Amino acid sequence: MEKTAAANRTVRLRIKRCDGPGKPSRWEEFRVPIEPGSNVISCLQAVAANPVTVEGTQTTPVVWDSGCLEEVCGACTMVINGKVRQSCSCLIDDYVTGNDDVITLEPMSRFPVVRDLWVDRARMFHNLKRIKAWVPLDGTYNLGPGPREDAATAERRYVLSTCMTCGCCLEACPQFDLEPDPVTWDTSFVGAQVFGQAQLFNDHATSRQHAGERLDVLMGPGGINDCGNAQNCVQVCPKHIPLTQAIGAIGRAATIHAFVRFFRG
Repeated sequence: MEKTAAANRTVRLRIKRCDGPGKPSRWEEFRVPIEPGSNVISCLQAVAANPVTVEGTQTTPVVWDSGCLEEVCGACTMVINGKVRQSCSCLIDDYVTGNDDVITLEPMSRFPVVRDLWVDRARMFHNLKRIKAWVPLDGTYNLGPGPREDAATAERRYVLSTCMTCGCCLEACPQFDLEPDPVTWDTSFVGAQVFGQAQLFNDHATSRQHAGERLDVLMGPGGINDCGNAQNCVQVCPKHIPLTQAIGAIGRAATIHAFVRFFRG
C-alpha cells in the first residue's frame, strides 16, 4: 500500500518557456506523476511525452539540454526554485514533501536562451580559448613521459580539473552580465570559472609556458580587477571547487607578473 501511494504522487512543474531567441517568455504548468528517486530530468521527459498543461491545453514539448545525466557534462544547468544547479542530480523528493507541490524551473539568465530551458554557453568556451586552457603539445610524435608532479600539486589540480563548464558560478555572480553579442565578450567579465582553469593550467609543468599570456588576458578588461569578491560562485559550484582560492591565487600571480613586466620593460 505504501509503495502504491508513493507511486500515485504528483508534482506540478511551473516552467518558464520561450520559443526562441528574442521571443517573449511565458509560464506554463504541468502535472507530472512521480516515483521515489525521480529527478527533474525524468519529470521533463514525462512532460515531453505528454505536453498538456494543468488547464488541459495541448502545447509543445519543453526543450532542455542534457548529456551524461551523471553531473559530469554540465549541460543540464537550470534555475530550480530560484537557485541554479544541475537538474540531473536534483531529486524531486528533496524539494517536495506533499502531493501536487510546485517546482519552478527557469533557464539561466546570464546566457542567451535558445529555447525554453536550453541556453547557449558559447561565451564560456570562448573565454577558455582566450586564456589558452589546454596543455600545449610539440608535434604528434612520442615525446616520452611528461614531467613528474608531486602529490600535493596533483591533488590541488585535480579539484580544479573537475570543472564541467556548467555555468552555475556565472549565474550566481553579480559581476557576470548577459552579453548576447560576441563582440563584447573580450572586454566583459570572464567569471570565476576562467580563474579556476587559469590556475589549473598555470600549475601544470608543461602548460606553464603560457602562464604569462594567461595573466596578460586576466589583467586586462573583464579580468581579475572586475571581480567584486561576492563569493557566490563557491556557494553554488556543484563540484565544490575552491573558486575563491583560485581567484586569490590568480590575483597574487597577476601582481607579481605586473611587477616583473614593469622592471623588465
